[in-house]
Amino acid sequence: MKSLAKDTVIYGASSIIGKFLNYLLVPLYTYALARTSDYGIVTNIYAWTALLLVILTYGMETGFFRFANREDYDPQTVYKTAFMSLLFSSTLFTMMVVIFHQPIANVLGYPDHSEFVEMMFATVAIDAFACIPFAYLRYKKRPVAFAALKLLFVLLNIGFNLLFLVVLGKNDVFYVFLSNILATVIQTLCLLPLTLPKGGQFSVPVLREMLRYSLPLLVLGIAGIMNQTLDRILFPYLYSGADAQAQLGIYGACFKVAMVMMMFTQAFRYAYEPFVFAKHKDRQSVEAYADAMKYYIIFSYLILLGVIFYLDIFRYIVSSAYWEGLKIVPVVLWTYVFQGVYFNLSFWYKLTDETKWGAYFSLIGLAITLVLQIAGVPRIGYWASCGSSFVCYFVIMLLSYFIGQKKAPIPYDLKRIGGYTVLTLGLLAVYYALRMHTSLNMWALMGIGTLLIAVYLIVMTRRDFPLSGLPVVGKYFRN
Repeated sequence: MKSLAKDTVIYGASSIIGKFLNYLLVPLYTYALARTSDYGIVTNIYAWTALLLVILTYGMETGFFRFANREDYDPQTVYKTAFMSLLFSSTLFTMMVVIFHQPIANVLGYPDHSEFVEMMFATVAIDAFACIPFAYLRYKKRPVAFAALKLLFVLLNIGFNLLFLVVLGKNDVFYVFLSNILATVIQTLCLLPLTLPKGGQFSVPVLREMLRYSLPLLVLGIAGIMNQTLDRILFPYLYSGADAQAQLGIYGACFKVAMVMMMFTQAFRYAYEPFVFAKHKDRQSVEAYADAMKYYIIFSYLILLGVIFYLDIFRYIVSSAYWEGLKIVPVVLWTYVFQGVYFNLSFWYKLTDETKWGAYFSLIGLAITLVLQIAGVPRIGYWASCGSSFVCYFVIMLLSYFIGQKKAPIPYDLKRIGGYTVLTLGLLAVYYALRMHTSLNMWALMGIGTLLIAVYLIVMTRRDFPLSGLPVVGKYFRN
């Protein structure tokens, strides 16, 4: 358990720090790139690469862990088989991109910039191959090496972006993608000496078994990632205006503003969930799941209120050219809340080995996203994009809850969760009423927001986080 706790801290800290540092690229891009349409190109191509990464790994990372830990398989043979399989498929994909880069660029809507396609698709092929060596580091319990290499990429990517966009003044999208591929190549060159297969042999029968296990996961992975990226992939094809890339750039940048929620909620899961489970180590685990859900929602609402009430400050994360899209931020924040709740609810079908339900929910969400995108984007632009994600995760969250309560009931504290939901909505209603019907300046509104957050904190500490329970200083507070 001590080893697990240490590894969790290292993996968690590296992931959170990495995401935060990458998040700093958002203001750099929105301030340094010449046009909002440039950031639209970045948003669109990165969405494509996220989808391609799932396809090109075809579930082999999970397959590697599954078979490497089986007693009837040699771990080194499993690793070498997965390693060679990903190396072959990634190399083949890269060759196809080099040969057909222009037709691919034409289909994606970048006929004059096929170099964008070559660079980023080659980058995602390298990333897909590297997923198995990174999985091997985790299998060998080398979290420090794993975290160091992940952070190396982030720092290199930021460094190259600063060099090209700021120092050399190259305010062109080309240098965003060039920075990424340079950082990826260097990271992979540092990774390989630590992870080259030693021993074992490539085995066709093992590969056949791994593919039989992993390929069904590919369907689930594609559906899941498309729920997150389909809005940015389809937008240029569906939007009827001439400024599709500019509108996509505004949407992508303002979507990133709301990612503060994602970073903090991920930090919460890494930091708090181990304590919840440790607290309940002598009791039934379902009580721990219920507590984890309650505390996740409490903190999510607190972060949501903070971002909305201080949005007049958060907006400076992006250039003023993007501010017209900031109205979508509250919708995106709620979407992240639903997404987090859905993640917590996924315990029931993972623990009961009924993972088919995860596939069903993802496919239902994908259908909802696709229909709402096609129907709405031509009419209301990126509002349909963020709205489709909102509806998608709200629906599959509810489906997962109601079906899960029949399959594997967990005693969630719905009364307490409902109370915090009503409180949050009430505080938001007060804030928006004052914002819309008064002439208060931004500082006065943020002052009111601070008071409203104070109300939330008072309720939170009285009901679920008594100050008397804090270490060291708790003795100065009464229960």
